[in-house]
Amino acid sequence: MTISERLFEIMKEKNISMPELSRLTGISRHTIYDWQKKNTNPGADKIQVICEALRISPVELLVGRNPDRTLEQTEIEPDEIDVKILRMLHEMSEAQKKRLVAYMSMLQNIKE
Repeated sequence: MTISERLFEIMKEKNISMPELSRLTGISRHTIYDWQKKNTNPGADKIQVICEALRISPVELLVGRNPDRTLEQTEIEPDEIDVKILRMLHEMSEAQKKRLVAYMSMLQNIKE
């Protein structure tokens, strides 16, 4: 599921229309409509604003899970590369983290 699909699913669950999201975020209705119609994703600069308006975490919007779940609850056994990525992540600035999230989102949407 893409970020835009998840966004509109969350909006439906919370009974928030496109005009209402526009009002809450300051993002133009046209931009929000494009996300839906063209199935494009919001840019990294819009993610936090959207999450604040919808009262959800960026994790919930980006990957569709509740961030309160622990690693054990997700049944993922971290390997060497996972640990390396987490260490590098903790050394990044907030701006670098935002760029990384945007890049990872783009990678997930590449059709192979």
